[in-house]
Amino acid sequence: MLKTRIIPCLDVDDGRVVKGINFVSLKDAGDPVEQATIYSKEGADEITFLDITATHQKRKPMIEVIKKTAANCFVPLTVGGGIRDVKGMTEFLNAGADKVSINSAAIKNPYLIQEGSVKFGNQCIVVAIDAKKKSNGWNVFINGGRVDTGIDAIKWAKKAESLGAGEILLTSMDQDGTKNGFDIELTSTISNSLKIPVIASGGVGSLEHFLTGIKNGGASAVLAASVFHFKEITITEVKKYLKSNGVEVRIDNFIKNQYD
Repeated sequence: MLKTRIIPCLDVDDGRVVKGINFVSLKDAGDPVEQATIYSKEGADEITFLDITATHQKRKPMIEVIKKTAANCFVPLTVGGGIRDVKGMTEFLNAGADKVSINSAAIKNPYLIQEGSVKFGNQCIVVAIDAKKKSNGWNVFINGGRVDTGIDAIKWAKKAESLGAGEILLTSMDQDGTKNGFDIELTSTISNSLKIPVIASGGVGSLEHFLTGIKNGGASAVLAASVFHFKEITITEVKKYLKSNGVEVRIDNFIKNQYD
């Protein structure tokens, strides 16, 4: 049985980790390389880096940050933001990323998913979906949550899977930063519609929220940001809690030592 992954997310803007609520009101949360190194030591299963303004500002992504992080961390890195083509994917992977996350570029050119999957393998291709509740479902937003595409999130997730996405990084814009828990309806609907893994994102505020995202939402991995950045909850605490509630997680030597 595959073990559930715990993933801290580093949203980066102008070289600093930031966190907001519903994708706005951003505040500084530290240096990305330092944060990632701490999470690596604490037992994170993966670390996700998202350059949240690269696409909107039409600038190059944070290659140097990824190089420094890869040199100091020993867990898989998923990196997104500012990727426009296979060349951009290659730059991130050569810099030390293990996976690339595409969002806006995939909406504009869905076959970029297929191109990346064929060239690098679908295990390297993560399609990020920022979804916001509408009257009859959820719409996909791009450009860091600034543009409503009008595309149905469930249909888009299915298309991304058919084109070769290895997993979906699903963020509820309604829940993002609220600490009210994942959008379980959204997460479970998309998880039950796909065969590939779904990473639940947006809204974690307690240990119980992680468990609910997995058991009720059907997520294969759970991602959080502010509760980790501001030391409200540690990765060790999450893994201990999940394990005590019957969820299979990876327990490395660092976490084992915390049991003593």
